[in-house]
Amino acid sequence: MTNIISKESSNVNNSTKIPKSILITGKILQFISSNLTTLFAVKLFNTPINFKTPEREKMMAKSAKKELIFIPEIKKEIMVYTYGYSKRKVLLIHGWSGRGTQLFSIADKLLENGFMTISFDGPAHGKSSGKTTMMTEFIASAKFLEEKMGPFEIGLGHSLGGMAVLNCAKQGLQFKKIIVIGAGDIITDIITTFVNKLELNLKLVDKIKHHYYKKFNANIDDYSGSVAASGVKIPCLVIHDTEDEEVPVSCAHNIRQNLQQGELLITNGLGHSRILKDPKIISRIIEFVKPITRNEKNTANIYIIKPNFIQ
Repeated sequence: MTNIISKESSNVNNSTKIPKSILITGKILQFISSNLTTLFAVKLFNTPINFKTPEREKMMAKSAKKELIFIPEIKKEIMVYTYGYSKRKVLLIHGWSGRGTQLFSIADKLLENGFMTISFDGPAHGKSSGKTTMMTEFIASAKFLEEKMGPFEIGLGHSLGGMAVLNCAKQGLQFKKIIVIGAGDIITDIITTFVNKLELNLKLVDKIKHHYYKKFNANIDDYSGSVAASGVKIPCLVIHDTEDEEVPVSCAHNIRQNLQQGELLITNGLGHSRILKDPKIISRIIEFVKPITRNEKNTANIYIIKPNFIQ
């Protein structure tokens, strides 16, 4: 079955530009030492930007039960938001430089439909501790929260959070279904884009990857979205916009191709963040997480977008 959804597009802004001072510093270090350049790039790559919480998220931030929880594996505290109360629990994971309240529109509708949500400010984000972080720390945080507050019936993640949800499902978190929105894919590609933005020699990509290999004794690409998807056996809804200015839509197709029970919803004109608040998208998410029945089909549907479907 092919079903299609769409919206008239607006111009897409480019990703945040790197300040000139950082570009100059990188070029000077590249001239002096490749090792120093690698350490400089890794620190930048692992440092999120902490934005002020917008007004639209403050209702969830105020209403939710807030608790700082220490994650032993990463030795950091994270701010956890418990929103509503139900035996049906949904774990929400935000993206890079996001917040635990960023998915408030989705959380509100989940509450209306009998769920409660657990979300958190990722390490080094929002009110959580730390200055630097990476996806492995998001995964460790989710695992610990499942032990203390789970089980979670649904896992839902945006951007890097979507990649984290896929990896959590692959590594055994007991979700029944997952949803990933605007999720990235091959980590080497993400690092390459980052090095290009720094205007540095692309040989740096391999040096950064080697740095992570020494740190984790693992190939960082093993955490890529499509690689994680290959180990996911439960139903997964993949949502992505053709005009996502942060993550190319090809990532969604690659992830979907590796899922055993995948559905793909492609939108047009919602970008990387507006998609999180769109009523039609949220309605589709609610439809997807309805109670599982014995007659539910394990089919792989592709959703594309027709003009005027989304107002």
